Amino acid sequence: MSATPTQTQPKPSIFTAILLALLVAALNIGLWWWGNRPKGPEDWHGQISGFSVSFFQRYQNPFKQDFPSDDQIDADMKLLRQYTGRIRTYSTLENPQVYRLAQKEGLKVMAGAWIDTRLQNNEKEMDALVALANRYPNTIERVVIGNEALFRNDMPVDKMMSYLDRARAHIRQPVTIAEPDYIWLKYPELADHVDFITIHLFPFWNGVDRKDAIGQAEGAYQAIKQRFPNKHVVVGEIGWPSNGDHRERAYPSISNEAIFDREWMIWAKANDVDYYLFEAFDQPFKENLGEGRTGAYWGIFNADRQLKFPFTGPVVEDTSWPWKALAASLLAIIPMIWFGIRFTRFKLTGRLFFDVLIQLACGLIVWSVTLPFNFYLDWIDWSMLVLLFPAQVAILAILLINGFEFTEVLWRRSWVRHASMLPPDPVEKQPFVSIHLACYNEPPEMVIITLDSLAALDYQNFEVLVIDNNTKDPAIWKPVQEYCEKLGEKFRFFHLEPWPGFKAGALNFGLKETNPRADVVAVIDADYEVRADWLSTLTGYFHDPKVAVVQCPQAHREFEHNRFRRMTAWEYDGFFRIGMHHRNERNAIIQHGTMTMVRRSALEGTGGWSEWTICEDAELGLRLMHAGYELVYVDELMGKGLTPADFKAYKSQRYRWAFGAMQILKGRWSWMTKKGPLSAGQRFHFLTGWFSWFADALHLLFTLMAIFWTAGMVGMPQLFSLPMQLFLIPIIGFFFAKAIFGIVLYRARVPCGWYDTIMASIASMGLSHAIARGILHGLTREKTSFVVTAKSRRLGGSNFAAFAPVREEMLMLCALVLCIIGMARSTAAHFTEGQLWIFILAAQSIPYVSALLGAWIAHRSGDKAG
Repeated sequence: MSATPTQTQPKPSIFTAILLALLVAALNIGLWWWGNRPKGPEDWHGQISGFSVSFFQRYQNPFKQDFPSDDQIDADMKLLRQYTGRIRTYSTLENPQVYRLAQKEGLKVMAGAWIDTRLQNNEKEMDALVALANRYPNTIERVVIGNEALFRNDMPVDKMMSYLDRARAHIRQPVTIAEPDYIWLKYPELADHVDFITIHLFPFWNGVDRKDAIGQAEGAYQAIKQRFPNKHVVVGEIGWPSNGDHRERAYPSISNEAIFDREWMIWAKANDVDYYLFEAFDQPFKENLGEGRTGAYWGIFNADRQLKFPFTGPVVEDTSWPWKALAASLLAIIPMIWFGIRFTRFKLTGRLFFDVLIQLACGLIVWSVTLPFNFYLDWIDWSMLVLLFPAQVAILAILLINGFEFTEVLWRRSWVRHASMLPPDPVEKQPFVSIHLACYNEPPEMVIITLDSLAALDYQNFEVLVIDNNTKDPAIWKPVQEYCEKLGEKFRFFHLEPWPGFKAGALNFGLKETNPRADVVAVIDADYEVRADWLSTLTGYFHDPKVAVVQCPQAHREFEHNRFRRMTAWEYDGFFRIGMHHRNERNAIIQHGTMTMVRRSALEGTGGWSEWTICEDAELGLRLMHAGYELVYVDELMGKGLTPADFKAYKSQRYRWAFGAMQILKGRWSWMTKKGPLSAGQRFHFLTGWFSWFADALHLLFTLMAIFWTAGMVGMPQLFSLPMQLFLIPIIGFFFAKAIFGIVLYRARVPCGWYDTIMASIASMGLSHAIARGILHGLTREKTSFVVTAKSRRLGGSNFAAFAPVREEMLMLCALVLCIIGMARSTAAHFTEGQLWIFILAAQSIPYVSALLGAWIAHRSGDKAG
């Protein structure tokens, strides 16, 4: 059986591709419509009882001494006069011109004096309020001494009562204090010091579902009426936010704000309730006042003075949703049609699934671009957006790449390039094979097992070159030399000392010593036992002059009863059962340095083994593809070696692979980015095949940034705010999607049970930090040392010694745990974004927990026989 297409492929159907794309685009538009269905609260007609109002404009902030001008305040009052005849203010020192301008516009004012812990400032507020109340007796109809000062514990109740008594003694207008309803029930004696009661009702902050919110507000109002039957009750603040973080079952949105406010106004009118709607205008500066982002979005008007929703007719959450839905569909339509035509060989379910992924990615891009304009972002937020948007695009790219592998593996009709064992050639047609076994400081008894398996090969025309480079101790390499001599003339031993180039240097030496009759060079590791039919059933592929490599999977033995070796063995198996098949479809496999056979003329003709990279095998495979050769992947376990002996060896091997991958990426960048001998499919795999490892590097960088930012949010919340959901939701979605893709593929392709699947996942995640270091070092350094993967256990001693290989991971985990504790104890934990951030910190800790588990399992497994 050949490695070239063997089945008739379905003819591309443009009609089917277009139909699928249009179906998915229609579903996309339908989802946008579903999320923005018109809501139909009862219409409101007439004047609003009153507005609580702050006149700060979009970019103004009282904490920066940036106040509105007379013209800006006057324009706001003219706007409000169209909807109400009354307003409520909070401070007499801020914007004192409000009362003069209110008189001009004919607005009645419930004027407030701001009371807090600053006693001197309180005196100024009181004096100013008395003066203004006497100056504008027809405009200021009521006064409020303190706004939630008792709620904030700024003042003791007796001190507040003295302020109230003082105000009542100096002005004619009715006096009150504004507090949440429960404060009045807690301190009923306050009622003896006020002319009327002012309560704040916020079902949202109580976490009440919007559907139940009016009932909750009504109940609180009636409770105060019953407790103080002889006092007039004013609702000084009531409303619902249009954006920000949800509070338990209370969700901020434009439609929820519209429905709540309209229902409240209708109920209040029917029950003759005196109220001030909170609030007139959005106040962006309030985002940093302890309420999270929600604090900025309570206005009936946005910060640009545009009405957020109508008072009659249905309410639409996002009036621009049709344009966004159309943009997302148009962005996706061409890629979806192209995919449907190009991959007709996939089952219909697979094409539909990947079209949905494309549409989802395009929808998320449109959402990410447009959502920031719904928020009041400062320059720090915009800077984060500019920096993180490319990262979000990269996340979507990785999702699509993983999704393509997922689709091809699960929903292919059959493999296009499939290769299996061939009937053995007669002796006279057997290519001569020179088997090269490079070793360094390997246990002689392990190498001897490998030599015995080679001696038992069911093949005539071969030789074995054992090349030991730089092993210092003769007691290690001498026994191997003596054993080769016993095995006969087919086995030759070479000891090189000193010798440059690591494994590639040893293999290049072997090329010079290779029998001139050799057509094929085979390479295996020193710990492999090979099947007797390895050469006889696979060398036939070399009769095709286009074939340069025949590669078999790396596989392992003696692991079943050693928990650590078992979890790593199944972790390796995933790539050879899934990723190698996926790459093989486009002749883009990763050549590995064991269980591989290479056409000698191709190997020597393209320059031999590269000594400038520590992944000489993968580089050779790419070089042979660039030279126009075919590489054949045969998924048969023709040989089995030993897994790394301990977690340190396991980590160092993956670090070496990641570092070498970056060496290749830098050294062969032009091959992979420019149209040339490599096909589009080969360039695709060699550019994107390492994206999952890049994700590990990004994970490390993001974790370090998250630790820094969390420390800032906990220690200096006035400077460091919670990241927007815009940044967090795609990251969480990517985490879940990647986990689902991996587990589903593993269960479909790897012949192991759930226990081994989970353990292999732990092993894989435990390598994340080592891979990240390998990627970052590979991008920033030219060379690193070649560390041979130890196959015999080196670590022992106390239980604490088990964690020596994962010191960095342990420190990262400790830092993340401290961040989670700090966030959980902070006020940010009450907000959606704070909870999402805690979830992300916990998710970021999983690779570090996995590394510690892996190290501990390796320690406890010890030398237990497989």
